[in-house]
Amino acid sequence: MSTAGPPQGARSAGEAEGIPVSDAAGAPVPTASYGVLERTEAPSATEAAVESVRLLGYAVLDSCHTGAALERLSSAFDSARARYRQRHGIDALQAIDEEDTVRLMMAHDDAFRGLAFDEHLLAAVSALLPGKFILNQQNGIANPSHRGYNQGAWHRDLPYQHFVASRPLAINALFCIDDFTRDNGATFVLPASHRAEPFPSDAFVARHALQLQAKAGQFVLLDAMTFHAGGYNGSGRERRAVNHVFTIPYFKQQIRIAGNIDATGLSAAQRGMLGFDYLEPETVAGFLAARQR
Repeated sequence: MSTAGPPQGARSAGEAEGIPVSDAAGAPVPTASYGVLERTEAPSATEAAVESVRLLGYAVLDSCHTGAALERLSSAFDSARARYRQRHGIDALQAIDEEDTVRLMMAHDDAFRGLAFDEHLLAAVSALLPGKFILNQQNGIANPSHRGYNQGAWHRDLPYQHFVASRPLAINALFCIDDFTRDNGATFVLPASHRAEPFPSDAFVARHALQLQAKAGQFVLLDAMTFHAGGYNGSGRERRAVNHVFTIPYFKQQIRIAGNIDATGLSAAQRGMLGFDYLEPETVAGFLAARQR
């Protein structure tokens, strides 16, 4: 610890503006600093969320989908899920532990294509994955009440991987169709676990697991290497969400989007984000033709 004191007259931005700063428990938080040569500025809500994901591995982000748009998504979720279960068979889905999931939501309703293009979301993802990125997967999840489910175990959204990277490789964006509360099993995270290779000890998990409450219409944003788990839903009603995983293009999509959605009206940038530009060439000639383009 440095023994040097701050320069005379050093004040924090909060002190200069007369703004009190306190933590969640109401305790005062130091805001003045000295000896700092570099710092991050986060003047907007999106930049603050990006900073939180980089440092802690998680954030809650507002979306453009509120009011009638949120109601439309809620209705579309239930309709898509009913058709999905009818098509694939509830017994067959239960046999493979897929009864609470709807794969590739935008293939069932165009409303979810619009959700993936949410401006607030893409601004954050673009900052976290600079350059090119694709939507790797978009799945509906209904977390049931009063029973276990597969998302209730700690995991990364790049599962079975034990490495760390200096920059994110994948970003998880869980859109809340319903409020995420303690009662209905809001998502738990292990802060900064995207910076360590192994899963931490049980004692660490017990001390540091944090439950993220969010409102319907918000995104729970994660570095995909942050360990997280759904909580137990004791509310009497299921909790619905749509999970997006954005990755650098080096990762294959969970399900190829090209060919499974109507591409009418997509811009060139949207086609790229949905992976149309990153399909594997079937031949050497096809590869060379793509290089020419």
